[in-house]
Amino acid sequence: MSKGQAAREAVVSEGRGSLGEVTRLALKLGFIAFGGPAAHIAMLRDEVVMRRRWLTDQHFLDLLGATNIIPGPNSTEMVMHVGHERAGWRGLVAAGAGFILPAATIVLALAWLYVRYGTTPTAEWLLYGIKPVIIAVVVQALWGLLKTAVKGPFLAAVGVAVLALYLLGVDEVLLLFGGGLIVMVIRNTDRIRRGGALPSVAFAPLVGVVLPWLAQAASAPYSPIALFLNFLKIGSVLYGSGYVLLAFLRGDFVERLGWLTNDQLLDAVAIGQFTPGPVFTTATFVGYVVGGLHGAVLATVGIFLPSFLFVAAIGPLVPRLRSSPWMGAFLDGVNVAALGLMAAVTRELGRSAIVDPLTALLAVVAAGLLIRFKLNSAWLVLGGALAGLAYRLVAG
Repeated sequence: MSKGQAAREAVVSEGRGSLGEVTRLALKLGFIAFGGPAAHIAMLRDEVVMRRRWLTDQHFLDLLGATNIIPGPNSTEMVMHVGHERAGWRGLVAAGAGFILPAATIVLALAWLYVRYGTTPTAEWLLYGIKPVIIAVVVQALWGLLKTAVKGPFLAAVGVAVLALYLLGVDEVLLLFGGGLIVMVIRNTDRIRRGGALPSVAFAPLVGVVLPWLAQAASAPYSPIALFLNFLKIGSVLYGSGYVLLAFLRGDFVERLGWLTNDQLLDAVAIGQFTPGPVFTTATFVGYVVGGLHGAVLATVGIFLPSFLFVAAIGPLVPRLRSSPWMGAFLDGVNVAALGLMAAVTRELGRSAIVDPLTALLAVVAAGLLIRFKLNSAWLVLGGALAGLAYRLVAG
């Protein structure tokens, strides 16, 4: 064992703590973590590496690498990993619940207000200003991820192909895993020719490809089982930024089931942007809109349950995953496919959000501020809401 490894093990073994301190940290982050997954992870590192010294930087990076291998919301899974390192499996559950519940509770309250007052003129004008800002936020996320995910012409071609196929109506789950498998096979052609078999771990996430058919089989005008299975599917297969969630929500709830409109989907994402914690609590909003309180609970449990299971399962595998040429290639393919999905859904939703010169201006200004100055998206969403209200007052 190297000196660095020994130091890391010493920090981890000596850093075992109480369930209470893990819960308190998770709740704190659940209430104050605005700005999206990258900001959440930066805040978590500041708390557990710099301030509390629960983990070394190297071990924190090892855990971050593991979250990129598994589906689900990265920042939420990082909080779970830290909870597991600090207080075992009970710490994993407490950390995940502590991070998710504040945001889910806030989103639930806003969903109730939306259903009750969302069609009033004031609410409509608030959302009129917010929606183009949301498009800008997604564009900024897409712009930032391009530099990391597109590692050459081949991966760029895979991303463009995914974008085109999604617009032609191909299922997003098949595109996501298809992109990963294609890149994995092509990059490892020599190994396959020498008799190497595809690793079984590469196919473990493909359980998510079965879930769409289960969800479709349960589909009805409104079915709690279909709602739960669709969100369970999304939580089981969604890689990349939380904004890829848009593609899945639109494919399932707008296009296939018809339970939401494009405008309602943008409203749901706007609420997710304006609240702290994981973007995946958008599911809480969607669940309440289509199924009331019961639907909100089912949607929230469905989308987050896979993350608890994946984090618990992957912990022992962390040292081996990043060094695997198979899984590294699979992840590269999944990430670039996720960018293709993001680009396609941004194009579709932009038609609903940018409807006149003012909304176009709001989108352009917000995108410029995000890309140039890295402003917190929550402030821009607030600015969009105020702009919508101001326009309402001026226009009468």
